[in-house]
Amino acid sequence: MSDESNAPRALSGMNPDEMTGRLNLDKAFRARQIYRWISDGARSFSDMTNLPANLRNELESGLPIFSTSVSRVLRDPDGTVKLQVSLGDGNAVETVLLTDAEGRKTACVSSQVGCPMACAFCQTGRIGYSRNLDASEIVEQFYHLEDSVGRLDNIVFMGMGEPMLNLGAVRKTVAILTDANGRGLSRRRITVSTAGVIEGIRSLADEGPDIRLAVSLTTADPVLRERLMPVTRANPLPALREAIRHYCEKTGNRVTLEAALMAGINTSDDEARRIADFSAGLNVHVNLIPWNPIPELPFESPSARETEAFLRSLEKLGLNATLRMKRGRTIGGACGQLGASVTSSAGNPPR
Repeated sequence: MSDESNAPRALSGMNPDEMTGRLNLDKAFRARQIYRWISDGARSFSDMTNLPANLRNELESGLPIFSTSVSRVLRDPDGTVKLQVSLGDGNAVETVLLTDAEGRKTACVSSQVGCPMACAFCQTGRIGYSRNLDASEIVEQFYHLEDSVGRLDNIVFMGMGEPMLNLGAVRKTVAILTDANGRGLSRRRITVSTAGVIEGIRSLADEGPDIRLAVSLTTADPVLRERLMPVTRANPLPALREAIRHYCEKTGNRVTLEAALMAGINTSDDEARRIADFSAGLNVHVNLIPWNPIPELPFESPSARETEAFLRSLEKLGLNATLRMKRGRTIGGACGQLGASVTSSAGNPPR
């Protein structure tokens, strides 16, 4: 399911114990100092002023602090920022800053180069899958955004790729960013979003970490969902529902069900009833996301009237539902739009 052996390419993806070994440090506290400096924004050993000068000079020629760099910055008038992040092997991913009405800043990070899920309505699925990211390549997306826009409040694994197929690196990223001796981000401010990989949902419930879960449902019609989301074939809706139930019962957390709304496709009263039936007895909240335009795809965004009618149908059926704001559309930074400017060599999905 995940590439647990995907070793970090840079110090940003290591904890102090790993740094001590990889840097051949004879004093473990030096690794803790380096770890803290990275989380505080140091991007060069010369910035780490409490390290001896000779050690700083020695480290500069060794393992890098970062293995990635920002190659492009796009800014939407609504405040959304999208970074194209170049990887050491010539690939690239995109990461997005989302700002809500209260001014809270959320990093939307990628977990893979491309995506093997091939959802019919998603730009990233069109570019295919190349490889998993390692923990340093994910952590650095968060830090690149902080370097660009200041301190962030939340992180969501909702960018390019399927996080549950790279759960080892996701777990490592969470451990680094939540470490009180480093960045110290609260786990309650972290969400992982999946297209519905049952094994990953159950693993997250049973083995942690205790973070928030979102599931891209889109439709509870099994035939339509299989057409729109091929992941359904190996992860059928009844089994997905039981995995969500297990997660809710094991963690006590509410799960967010996400629905990308496409005009005339999944906005009918019957669709609302199917989602209500799927959600019955589950501790869930439904997020409605009007489909964000992708020129090459044969879908349309629903009108405001169609969207509101669907929202009202869900509410009449007793569901808690929220209509998400449209943000980042003009820079290709909205949900489902990532990857248009990224070149990726297609490969086989991870096992």
